[in-house]
Amino acid sequence: MTEFWTASFGTHGLGALQLMQLFGHFLLLSLLAVGGAITTAPEMQRYLVDQQGWLTAEQFSASVGLAQAAPGPNVLFIAVLGWNTAGALGMLAAMVGILIPSCTLAWSASRWLASHRQAPAVTVFTAGLAPLTIGLLGSTSWVLAEPVRSQPVAWLLVAVSVWVMLRTRWSPMWLIGLGALVGAAGGV
Repeated sequence: MTEFWTASFGTHGLGALQLMQLFGHFLLLSLLAVGGAITTAPEMQRYLVDQQGWLTAEQFSASVGLAQAAPGPNVLFIAVLGWNTAGALGMLAAMVGILIPSCTLAWSASRWLASHRQAPAVTVFTAGLAPLTIGLLGSTSWVLAEPVRSQPVAWLLVAVSVWVMLRTRWSPMWLIGLGALVGAAGGV
């Protein structure tokens, strides 16, 4: 039975204790995911790559990039990270860990906020979340760019992307396409 389970669902060498650690880590990260799960990517990278060594920096960035390119919810990158860490059981551990606390908290908070939306403390709190989210997204970008940070072409793409987003109304899909072309040509 054990061989069937491992062949069907795989654990990539992770035992039950390590799967519980993966679940627990994503459970805690769920409560820090202000602005979405992607804002906790730097901590995920630190844990999965630097601390545990379950993924390389390249595998981590590729997992996030693959999930972000696919249609569907932004949180799907968690499923890909879990899968690449420990197969189907890793995917289940990571997804359940990231979804249960945040969904429960969001449901409870939205019910409370709906009845207190005009309170000054609520207005100030929600206004303060914007810079926090921007900072978290900036740190996520820094971590995801780690494999290519030493390449000047990558910095040029960043500069062009920032300029285009600030100065034009172009869809970000054009910039993603530009990055894909440069990458396919071997530029990054």
